[in-house]
Amino acid sequence: MKVLVTGGTSGLGLAMASALAATGASVALTGRSGERAESVAAGLPGATGVEMDVRDESSVARAVDRAWSRLGGIDMLVNNAGIGMRTVNPHFMTQPQGFWEVPSDAFRAVIDTNLTGYFLVAREITPRMLASGGGRIVNISINHSTMRRAGFVPYGPSRAGSEALSHIMAADLRGTGVTVNLLLPGGATLTGMLPQDVATEGHGFLRPEVMGPPIVWLASDDAAGVHDERIVAAEFGQWLRDWESRQ
Repeated sequence: MKVLVTGGTSGLGLAMASALAATGASVALTGRSGERAESVAAGLPGATGVEMDVRDESSVARAVDRAWSRLGGIDMLVNNAGIGMRTVNPHFMTQPQGFWEVPSDAFRAVIDTNLTGYFLVAREITPRMLASGGGRIVNISINHSTMRRAGFVPYGPSRAGSEALSHIMAADLRGTGVTVNLLLPGGATLTGMLPQDVATEGHGFLRPEVMGPPIVWLASDDAAGVHDERIVAAEFGQWLRDWESRQ
């Protein structure tokens, strides 16, 4: 399996890239800094780092070209690159602000990364997958409650939009051999998106590694043909048993 993981230098992206590489997948992980992406990739077996700014069409095109060439094709795209509320309000958990207080440039930055970025990368890679006979796209999402939570503009709307985008992509690609699925942790996770003023000990935060088992399964032969599913990583065991009972 040859996998492109966007935003793979830290947090959920790195956890997924690590889990995939550990199973023998060839992984290209991206970051805005090509140097950092290459440095992180050097610590994973068979991985390569690629510079990509998901907000920039030309950067996306160059990165997909480079990853496709280095890996010899791409079987799976993991759309993960994103920025959180911390970039808008460093104290969003303890001092939430109303949507009317959010600067317009901060709103655009989050939407451009979390929603438009998913679109641009998927738009660039899907024609290649179609031409090669198939592929898999996994879009990373969040809990529905976070999409509606007070003080979470623009992060909540950006992820609600990317989830709607995912379902429409799945509808557009049904029957083509390219599958689209959603994957989310299932709760607040210990990543760089948490504000520094929030105590994490003893509060039940998930670890990024929770994403490992479901992303490895989605890359496996068992998941061939799985399409338009929404998988909560923290509940993956139960989800998989339910899914298997429906087959």
